[in-house]
Amino acid sequence: MSTKVLSRVHSWIAASDLTEGARLPAERDLSATLGVSRGELRKALLVLEANGVLTRQVGRGTFISKLPKQRKSDGTKSVVSDLAERTGPHEAMMARLALEPELARMAALHSSPRQLRELRKLANSMRNASSWLAYEELDSRFHDILAEASGNSLLHELHKILNGVRYVVVWRRLNTPVAGPDADYHSFDEHDVIVSALEQRDGAQAYKAMKKHLQSTMSTMAEVD
Repeated sequence: MSTKVLSRVHSWIAASDLTEGARLPAERDLSATLGVSRGELRKALLVLEANGVLTRQVGRGTFISKLPKQRKSDGTKSVVSDLAERTGPHEAMMARLALEPELARMAALHSSPRQLRELRKLANSMRNASSWLAYEELDSRFHDILAEASGNSLLHELHKILNGVRYVVVWRRLNTPVAGPDADYHSFDEHDVIVSALEQRDGAQAYKAMKKHLQSTMSTMAEVD
């Protein structure tokens, strides 16, 4: 995803007549209005969600949670887009390794039954993703809910920034086909193990499972070099 697309979406929201709490137009209509592909639009929406500008509700749509300020022609980039320009894929993954296993350990103690049900549902849905883009969105949501389930709002906000950056620099780097992941894709079973550890309230196992998952992802990235 280019920063130009992100800036275009950001500027359109800032200049629109929409108010906080309003729902964005359908992706098909918005992508046509902005002259960008739906895939690029979805990635920009994910970054804006990580920045707290948008909130996406499954089955309902995408809503404005905080109106962005109108930018000057040479305005300041968002935190995520700025960091994404200065961060490499390996650096992003190392940051995830430093934070997400501990979030998983905390989530084993603090996650609610509703959060556990949603994580299990997302893990199952990823197996049936019809495209890589659909998988990426489900995966991003999975990790965000897990971070929220840690019970630490500050770490959750830090993870939103990290998640937005890694989405741009990691997924942008991978040359994935249009079709979804193969049935034996490593992340499927790894997500299941993470959720099982959370359901069992086993913090040590949740930490270990998340660390193994991230290391597998790093190994996959190395294979495409």
